[in-house]
Amino acid sequence: MSIDTITGTVSSQAAAAAAAAAQAEAARAPKKTMDSEVFMSLLVSQLRNQDPSSPMDTNEMISQTTQLAMMEKMTELTATSTENFSLQMRIAAAAIVGKEVSYLDATTGLPVTGTAGSVSFTGAVPTVSIGGKDIPLDLVAGITTTKTS
Repeated sequence: MSIDTITGTVSSQAAAAAAAAAQAEAARAPKKTMDSEVFMSLLVSQLRNQDPSSPMDTNEMISQTTQLAMMEKMTELTATSTENFSLQMRIAAAAIVGKEVSYLDATTGLPVTGTAGSVSFTGAVPTVSIGGKDIPLDLVAGITTTKTS
């Protein structure tokens, strides 16, 4: 990369070359997790390079592919469970709008009670608006139905 000695700026060609080098480096970065692509690549390499006088055990190969399928299904199940939990939190948060809600104030440690006016789903945990303060759903200590007169 060339640097202009007078202004100290990098030429556009050098900047483009540096960007291309960084992109190539990112493409060469090894994967940190083993997924089905990596597994299949290893399996094909193993089959190509195996010793013809002692081929790979078919039972071992079937066992490995079964383990891969189980791992993929467990990953899918984990993702589905996370989505379900998030949906349950949203449903619970929406259900408390208009109800009397209590929580512990973080600064005083004293219980605070107020009516849940609205719910926001912008963060990972829904927040409930109580008396103008946004309280995370997981800090809500109690819920009661408001009495109408």
